[in-house]
Amino acid sequence: MRVGVVTFPGSLDDVDARRAVTLTGGEAVSLWHASDSLQGVDAVILPGGFSYGDYLRCGAIARFSPVMAEVIKAAHAGLPVLGICNGFQVLCEAHLLPGALIRSDRRTFYCKDQDLRVESTDTVWSNAFTPGQQINIIIKHGEGNYQADAETVKMLEDENRVVFRYINGNPNGSLHDIAGITNERGNVVGLMPHPEHNVDPVTAPTRDGIGFFESLARYLGALASRTQGGTA
Repeated sequence: MRVGVVTFPGSLDDVDARRAVTLTGGEAVSLWHASDSLQGVDAVILPGGFSYGDYLRCGAIARFSPVMAEVIKAAHAGLPVLGICNGFQVLCEAHLLPGALIRSDRRTFYCKDQDLRVESTDTVWSNAFTPGQQINIIIKHGEGNYQADAETVKMLEDENRVVFRYINGNPNGSLHDIAGITNERGNVVGLMPHPEHNVDPVTAPTRDGIGFFESLARYLGALASRTQGGTA
């Protein structure tokens, strides 16, 4: 699987994301924010960091980068897209996901190993987990407080579009302890925790982040099988 990782000015975790793709058996492809090509990748990751310094709103300027026009178009056509931390913020600003991320209620940058519960496995990025599974993924953010109007939150809950939820403590004040959500189709997922940091035991206490990349591989494998079967 060829996974494109976008680098914006201020991206911090693009190298980590590419390394995670490689460690889990994929081919990492660097995508520059000013490019208008996705280079034929099978999926895209928008990594964590501080795109454009977060000088306006987190992700608000990155959303207008040339590469995002292609990401938005491809996502609507079904391309798998994962937004991590700042990438989640970019997805919300691009209206690929509803709601917004605001300043955490702790009013400070917060970094820790965070327990999560897998709420939905009906997405490209979570199908290798089991419903209710508890995983531990690193978080590090200052503006991870997910907010949306009551109607939107009800829609996310009713349609099983909350993918991950904080447990054993809410680190930022997110409504309903929401740590990650998906679009209606299930190909676009945004989350604040950093699965790319939980693939190597040298750098993290768990390897729970591998499940995200295994999920993508399963999806792409099934997609390839259906495509080959349809053309046989």
